[in-house]
Amino acid sequence: MLGFEGENAREKVVVLLTMCFALAMAMLDNTVVNVALPRIQQDLNAGFSELQWVVDAYVLAFASLLLTGGILGDRYGRKKMFLGGLAVFTLFSFACGLAGSPQQLIVARALQGVGGALLIPGTLSIITVTFPPHERAKALGLWAGVSGIALALGPTLGGYMVEHLGWASVFFLNVPIGIIAFIVATITVRESRSEQERKLDIVGLVLGTSALFLVTYGLIEANALGWGDARIIGSLIAFGVMLVAFLWWELRTKQPMMPLRFFRIPAFSAGNSVAFSIALGMFATFFFLTLYMQNIKGYSPFQAGASFLPLTVMIIVTAPYAGSYASRHGSRAPMTYGLVLAGGGLFLLGLLLTPTTSYWVMFPIFLAMGHGMGATMAPMTAAVMNSVGRERAGLGSAMTNTSREVGGVLGIAVLGAILTTQLKSSFAPAVQGLGLAPAQLQAIGDSAKHGVLTPESLAALGLTPAQIEGVAAAFRDAFMQGFRPALLFAGTVLLLAAIVSNRLIPGRDTIDEHHAAANAAEAEPVPAH
Repeated sequence: MLGFEGENAREKVVVLLTMCFALAMAMLDNTVVNVALPRIQQDLNAGFSELQWVVDAYVLAFASLLLTGGILGDRYGRKKMFLGGLAVFTLFSFACGLAGSPQQLIVARALQGVGGALLIPGTLSIITVTFPPHERAKALGLWAGVSGIALALGPTLGGYMVEHLGWASVFFLNVPIGIIAFIVATITVRESRSEQERKLDIVGLVLGTSALFLVTYGLIEANALGWGDARIIGSLIAFGVMLVAFLWWELRTKQPMMPLRFFRIPAFSAGNSVAFSIALGMFATFFFLTLYMQNIKGYSPFQAGASFLPLTVMIIVTAPYAGSYASRHGSRAPMTYGLVLAGGGLFLLGLLLTPTTSYWVMFPIFLAMGHGMGATMAPMTAAVMNSVGRERAGLGSAMTNTSREVGGVLGIAVLGAILTTQLKSSFAPAVQGLGLAPAQLQAIGDSAKHGVLTPESLAALGLTPAQIEGVAAAFRDAFMQGFRPALLFAGTVLLLAAIVSNRLIPGRDTIDEHHAAANAAEAEPVPAH
């Protein structure tokens, strides 16, 4: 069935589809939230940094607890942790929809991320222990392709819902999906545990989470407070201290949360570097492209969501074939090829985008970028998971997802810092010559920090129609002054990742040895430290 072998082929397919169904919910959440951001900004009066926190609060909690979620699944049962995470995620999706302020939404999003940290490692680890090495890449390719359907539908469906039902509907949508996924998983998934019991690394968790929070806080809040603010300087210094302490502890403790010895495996190190890079470059770019589509080009939420369809459809079409290719010939070629396409697409957008760029200029670039991402993601995951073996499945999947989520957290923060720093330096001089009073200039500057200026808010300040148009044009130009270098930076990151893939990921010439090493690793007992 679907090309899988053995007497239990039907059971394997049911498990695979169940994991895809659950993952689709998380994918829907990530994609629809981006489309809803401008409406959340208006309805809750959220600032630009608060919008970043709406996304990063979820991803920060998610990234910080993924390793713990993987260990809990390996130790207490992957199905049990998967179902627990699904329940928490669904509950706090409902709480997000009820939020009445940016602060309430940010807190609910963080708690939603806790559920995701228990949910997501289970999908990969359950697939990994269900399928043998020679079928694993194909299974992961189908997993990526089916979940990609949610990725494709998310922005369009979310945009339609935001327009007609309000931004809260994109969170309420998770509730029925979560309930159905819980029932299906309860019936179909078998419980599995690692034979090697692992203890929780509480000290490592505290140090790692603190380091990630401090650097995220510093990068995001510097946009509002300024890079010279004592809180920003202090947070970045404290980040450095916490990071060193985290690495020191992980190298010396007997049961590390993140066993750094795995990074001595070239495919593992390279795969995690690519996971970090593609999240920093591509997924963070979606955040700002959504703002560009709606706030600069004037697209409705539905139009903005539909504009990403070429990209997401190409991921769906490409991912299964890329996974199958990687299982036979290695992951090096598709990953290198895909990263060059995705990075090159970001570079082109950085060079070509203006406030008036036609969508048909972006259309072929989105196709190429989607094809590149689809060619990269399944082979990347297969390379990492095959390098660690079945008994390390929970930990391996959690470390890969952690790399990706940390890349997403820092990507939004770093690209946001590039964009807003340049926006503020370009916008202020541009509005000086419009004949505005000092109080009007101050109010406009404060509004610009929110990332959008509406004609209604400008008219309320007493601006004439000519002045409103002048301010709006200055803001659009200033936004692009920051957006373009952010895109070029993201493209550079992905092109560097392509070089890493080409040098360190197993290719056609080494795939047989790589499979043999993976089988040998699965036969070895896991070191007890």
